[in-house]
Amino acid sequence: MSDPMRQRCSWPKNELALQYHDEEWGVPVHDDRKHFEFLMLEAAQAGLSWDTVLKKREHYRAAFAEFDPNLVSKFDESHLETMMQNPGLIRNRAKLSAAISNAKHFLTIQEEFGSFNTYIWRFVNGSPICNAWGNMQEIPATSAVSDALSKDLKKRGFKFVGSTICYSHLQAAGLINDHLVDCFRYRELQQMNLQSEQ
Repeated sequence: MSDPMRQRCSWPKNELALQYHDEEWGVPVHDDRKHFEFLMLEAAQAGLSWDTVLKKREHYRAAFAEFDPNLVSKFDESHLETMMQNPGLIRNRAKLSAAISNAKHFLTIQEEFGSFNTYIWRFVNGSPICNAWGNMQEIPATSAVSDALSKDLKKRGFKFVGSTICYSHLQAAGLINDHLVDCFRYRELQQMNLQSEQ
């Protein structure tokens, strides 16, 4: 259980969000399946709250084959219809359909670069960007890096990968450390990143 007395970013408002903030958000991701999961969930979130997605995360895990892009890329119309009837998912046909087509493009990137991880970390020259924000209002919704990533993913056929969604992915997957400077995770991740570079 997360310690409510710890100084942390102000956005986690419930236990699920606190756990996600304390254990996952901003930790550098180097696993392709985790990258695929975050891309899928951030696309599902578009126009909604992250809390909504976190509550449905396990339903997505079950419906999308444990976020295996190889399996998801083979989903057909019958899979889509089944998901449209699933109350555990955000039943937006465009988003669900995009998840399937994005899986195919994800595999193409893996073939070209060896892994999606190799592909995406190129956008930050292989090392996390560590910002130094004092309050939530300072944190941007996009950046030059998210603009470049969004443009490249769209060129490769991805959908629901606007710059804001891409920025969310960069934050979640630890390519950008956007914890506030007085959050206990800020220094923990800074230290983790320094150790990994030694």
